[in-house]
Amino acid sequence: MSERLKPGDPAPAFTLPDADGNEVSLADHKGRKVIVYFYPAALTPGCTKQACDFTDNLDLLTGAGYDVIGVSPDKPEKLAKFREKENLKVTLVGDPSKETLEAYGAFGEKKLYGKVVTGVIRSTVVVDEDGKVEHAFYNVKATGHVAKIIRDLGI
Repeated sequence: MSERLKPGDPAPAFTLPDADGNEVSLADHKGRKVIVYFYPAALTPGCTKQACDFTDNLDLLTGAGYDVIGVSPDKPEKLAKFREKENLKVTLVGDPSKETLEAYGAFGEKKLYGKVVTGVIRSTVVVDEDGKVEHAFYNVKATGHVAKIIRDLGI
């Protein structure tokens, strides 16, 4: 199981393809705070709810100085379908190798319907302007999570 990040840890660098196949790097956002959220799969009910919540609150979050990046193991083509179908405005990137998911502690054993399985652990990591972890939330719920982040960050 991958190590979970804690406040003060350096956020692992990543460069991943977005829904259009363009590379997105954490380093591209240096000087801004970044909410990096990890979700199991595009076009599923919980992940759709979470992505729509981030999209609905994107103006509020960017206005408070936060960029938002959603990471899943999906390929860019599936991310593009997800974005179009749900009219999403957040940046979605794919990590089919799961290297970034593992580096952030967002992939490993979890309970699903009472069984232990290996997969994406729904998580959110807030990275500060200097590339350090400000907050790390693991095993979050899809519904209500964005509202909780907004409360926790005092936005």
